[in-house]
Amino acid sequence: MIQVGIIGGAGYTAGELIRLLIHHREVNINFVYSTSNAGNKISDIHQDLIGEIDQKFSDKINTEVDVLFLCLGHGNSKTFLENNHFSSATKIIDLSNDFRLLNDRIFQGKEFVYGLPELNLEAIKTANYIANPGCFATTIQLALLPLAKHDLLHSDIHVNAVTGATGAGTSLSKTTHYTWRDNNFSYYKPFTHQHLGEINQSLTQLQTSFSNEVNFMPNRGNFSRGIFATAYSKFEGTLEEAKQIYLDFYKDAKFTFLSDVELHLKQVVNTNKCLVHLHKHNDKLLISSITDNLLKGASGQAIHNMNLMFGFEESEGLNLKATYF
Repeated sequence: MIQVGIIGGAGYTAGELIRLLIHHREVNINFVYSTSNAGNKISDIHQDLIGEIDQKFSDKINTEVDVLFLCLGHGNSKTFLENNHFSSATKIIDLSNDFRLLNDRIFQGKEFVYGLPELNLEAIKTANYIANPGCFATTIQLALLPLAKHDLLHSDIHVNAVTGATGAGTSLSKTTHYTWRDNNFSYYKPFTHQHLGEINQSLTQLQTSFSNEVNFMPNRGNFSRGIFATAYSKFEGTLEEAKQIYLDFYKDAKFTFLSDVELHLKQVVNTNKCLVHLHKHNDKLLISSITDNLLKGASGQAIHNMNLMFGFEESEGLNLKATYF
């Protein structure tokens, strides 16, 4: 069994990592590091794990673990790695945005691979360092990449996506309090969301000629978890031709599927799946895609990347049923 370390253990993504990894047949959780909760029982903070794990949060780090998950706030992973040095054999999976863009991919001699398996499967298998994609970025890219693969994105793309409250993390702000979020809806960071950089980067990786705008409107929903994204752009082919493009692109994907029926969010909550649905209207193709922002958009995808890096079965630890009822 491989030894796993988790940094930043009190947040949502770390809690989901722990929940899944304690049932992973190839993994032992060596330590969960948290400066704010050192000495406290993990299940006192992640109360869904009562009876599942007896470990406590640690203020010490084992620099010899086989794989390290960084569940830190954006910008903090670089600082942490500057102050803590790990064995050259330790693989690192970072869940922040510190290393996702090409200009940031090399740090301290470590080259981070962008960890979207549907895009970079073979590179992930041989990587030592992974930049786990963002939640919005994952959902939107999986809606658009098959078109980019066939050089079919030749006009501006319009994206509207709604995320649950867990997308904002555990820190409280005005827009995360229950009294504000309940029965409410709002947009934020219109056209400027930080995930646009990695979205455009991946589209141009597959379609080098892509130069149009991705007009992205992110929204806050009054539910806990999940992302529902709709994207549309001009498409000259038929709906059946579009479906075949998506079926071919995702034919070997373990967690991304084309649906013939219209989507709803409960189909993917508590899973590592992305579901995609297509609708044609005149000269426009509408692509809907849904994910769980904490799993396919974060911790589940990180475990998928770990499985690929160590040669485990891709779905190990990730055979999850949706919280449907």
